[in-house]
Amino acid sequence: MSTPFYVSPQQAMADRAEYARKGIARGRSLVVLQYADGIVFVGENPSRALHKFSEIYDRIGFAAAGKYNEYENLRIGGVRYADLRGYTYDRDDVTARGLANVYAQTLGTIFSSAGEKPYEVELVVAEVGETPEGDQIYRLPHDGSIVDEHGSVAVGGNAEQISSFLDQRHRDGMSLAEALKLAVQALSRDTNGSEREIPAERLEVAVLDRTRPQKRKFKRIVGRRLARLLEAEGAATEAEGSEEDGPEE
Repeated sequence: MSTPFYVSPQQAMADRAEYARKGIARGRSLVVLQYADGIVFVGENPSRALHKFSEIYDRIGFAAAGKYNEYENLRIGGVRYADLRGYTYDRDDVTARGLANVYAQTLGTIFSSAGEKPYEVELVVAEVGETPEGDQIYRLPHDGSIVDEHGSVAVGGNAEQISSFLDQRHRDGMSLAEALKLAVQALSRDTNGSEREIPAERLEVAVLDRTRPQKRKFKRIVGRRLARLLEAEGAATEAEGSEEDGPEE
């Protein structure tokens, strides 16, 4: 009878982490940035149906990079958690921190389980506050750890290079047009340092807008308003965007 092959726990966890990181790196990057009136989500996504960004609850948004079927299951679970907690207690009891803790437990359990492969996903959970100081952004890697971010965060693909670019250029109080322009510049940079053009139809953009009078702050930016913002026509052009410029969620 042959002796079972032994792998140390440290090596087994390192192998699982490497497997998950390679899977995430194959996906396109996305960025989440704070701006003066909220939080903007920007990513390259040619699909109009398979979204990287979604609304979880009134003031909470969700972004994910990696395998779509895996992060879609997590998104649905987050929506169910938020709806149940908001219905059972109070809508204000649904927070990004609480949701991040739930996702961390799920990802951590799957990552440490020897019976299934780790999820090839990296998540961002963001909540817009009444003021910029109240904004919350949490990044959740594949192993279930939680990283409290401020200003900007990038996940997927060449996230490390993009994060470095954003850290040097992002500043507090940016307008939506400025933040969007910076995000597209960061996503346009290839690993070899060259830049490429990303047309508007290949971008997925959404915001958590604290100035919206509605309770739900999540809104997608598409169509003519997205084109105007990309043209960087300034704050006056941004203010002209209206509900008819594109569908909302």
